[in-house]
Parts: sequence; structure tokens; C-alpha cells
Amino acid sequence: MFRVVSVFFVLLAALVLAACGNGRDIEAARGGVFVEPMAIPEASPSDAGLDVPALEELADLAGGHGVVVRHGRLVYSWGDPSRPVEVASACKPVISTLLMFALQEGLIDSADDRVVKYDSRLKDLPGEKDQRITFRYLASQTSGYGHKDSPGTAWAYNDYALAYYYDVLTGLVFERDGEWLLLDRLGQPLGFEDPVSFHAGHAGRLAISARDFAKFGLFYLQKGRWNDKQLLKEEYIDLMVQSVVFHDLPRTLGKSASMLPGQRTLGGRGASGRDLMEDGPGYYSFNWWINHPPGTPEPLYSALPASSFAADGHVHRHMLWVIPEYDMVVVWLDTNLGGNRKLVGRATELVNASVAGSGGIQKE
Repeated sequence: MFRVVSVFFVLLAALVLAACGNGRDIEAARGGVFVEPMAIPEASPSDAGLDVPALEELADLAGGHGVVVRHGRLVYSWGDPSRPVEVASACKPVISTLLMFALQEGLIDSADDRVVKYDSRLKDLPGEKDQRITFRYLASQTSGYGHKDSPGTAWAYNDYALAYYYDVLTGLVFERDGEWLLLDRLGQPLGFEDPVSFHAGHAGRLAISARDFAKFGLFYLQKGRWNDKQLLKEEYIDLMVQSVVFHDLPRTLGKSASMLPGQRTLGGRGASGRDLMEDGPGYYSFNWWINHPPGTPEPLYSALPASSFAADGHVHRHMLWVIPEYDMVVVWLDTNLGGNRKLVGRATELVNASVAGSGGIQKE
């Protein structure tokens, strides 16, 4: 019986199997977490009410690897949907999902808990502003960590703050390895089929296949429910996608402030790693990008319904789209779309056309 293990432990698991001839020895190598593979049921695009030519054009445009899931069925794929890909910032909603599990399990009282309750080192930083950082601020890119901004007063897409968020959550709240948590809270119940790692290069970087990432999206589409079991309360799913940063929140002035000694980054480095992009206010909610929240002047992508939301890595190169109105999840990884908003806009038009072109739900 096959087990999903991290990329790092693939060779180790093989050696254990060869030496002992007992698949359950993998449990020791994986810290006690077994993952039973469970494929998403399949159907044809036509059975799901989708237009094949539009999907074929989407695959040609994007390249890389992708899957389309509709009505809980995997209906289309391209490239190698079983190939693990390091998804860059598209991993960030996974981190905040672990925060939701911490809330559900009573490990923290509220997303507005001050982080200093769990990491007293913040008291050693100059001034007192960092003692007001909450988990919500870290998940919303408004913590002011590494900047002179007070928490909640300015936007800064800050990979140092995100690494700090991951480390506090895994090491001080759960007191468990992040990869173990990924497999135990998500990989095990969702039945990841392929090698997965939350240590892709360094802790907090996610490598996952398109079809397993689609399961994460389907988990959100189903409001935290999987196989007739409510894994994460619906209120926490709603919190994740309905807590959008105010659209008129100013961007940081970029004045650096002290961070904890040895502070690492989740990706971006140097001064730019603390302030990577202007976009965010009006669209960002616990690391998800919401297409068109109420009160925001215009959508990110006009082709898709307002409540659609996405995980985005390397500026559109890796994306997971959840589209509730269409009962649909779309994943593309390692594509040609990185940094090209026009091409991504065309990709979303093709997603919409695949539904509308077959007589299915059309965007209002």
C-alpha cells in the first residue's frame, strides 16, 4: 500500500521498506502520520457541463501542470498533475489554515490574540509596537514587523513576517514540525496522493502536486467538509475568506525597524523582501486573494464571479482558484503565466468560457 511521504523522506522510506519489508515502518520515519492515497473521483468534462475546446486552450496558454475539478469530480488535466511543484507564495493560505485548526483546537483563543503571549522575545525589540502584533495582522500582511509602522496601520507584503508567522505557529503554538502538521491536519484526511513537502528548500515552502493542491481547494469549496465529516468548522472557512484588508489601508512607508535576531525569510530577501508588492488592500484575506470583495472598486479578474478566491505564487505562475458559483476548482502550476496579468486575465476568461460555452452557469 502506497503512502505519501515528504520529498525529503522518499529515499529514507524506500530504504526502510527494503530493510524491513514492512510498510508500517514508514510511520516511524514520518513521525506517526500515515497518508492513505485517495483520488478525486473522475468524470468527463461534458458530464460536468464544461466545454473541452476552452479547456484545451487554457492548457495550451498556461503550459506547466494543471487540473480542473467540478461538482467534486476531476474532469480535466494537463502536463503531469502528479508532479510536486514548489508553489512559492501560493503556500500562504495553507499556513493560515493551520491557524484555523489552532483556533478550533483551542490552542489560541482568537485570531486577535497577541503573539507576544506565545513568544516573549517580542518584548526585547525596541519600543512596544511589536507587542501589539496579532495573528490576524501576520496573516493579513499588516503586522508592521520589520517596519516602523504600528500593527494594523499599513500594508507590507513581507516575507520576513510570514516566516515569523509560520515559525511561531508551528514551533510555539502547535509545538510540532510544520510538515507533520500539514500531513496530519490536511494530507491524511484529504488523502494526498503524491510526495509533498512543507520544507521545500526551507521550512514553510510548500511543494505539492496539482491534484493534491486541488484537494485543498475542494476542501475550501466544501466549507471545511470532506467525506461527510466537518474537518474544520465553517465559521473558520468564512473567517479565512471574509476578513479582507481595508481597501484604503495605506502602504508602508518602508522605514525599517528591528526584527528578532537571526530572523529568516519565507522567500524575498533584503529590504525588498519586507515590501514586495503594492497590491493587497481590498483583496487580501488571511493569505487568500479575493476576486471582488464588497466595497472594493473593481475585481482582480472581471471574467470570474466576485466571490472567487485564489492562492497565488510567483505572481500568477502557480495559482489555485476556488470558484463557488461554478462549484469549481482550477489549479495551474509551473506555468508560462508568471508576471503577465494580461495572460492570466485570458486564462480566467477561458475558465469562464468553459462553463458558459457548454450551457452551464454564466457569470452575471
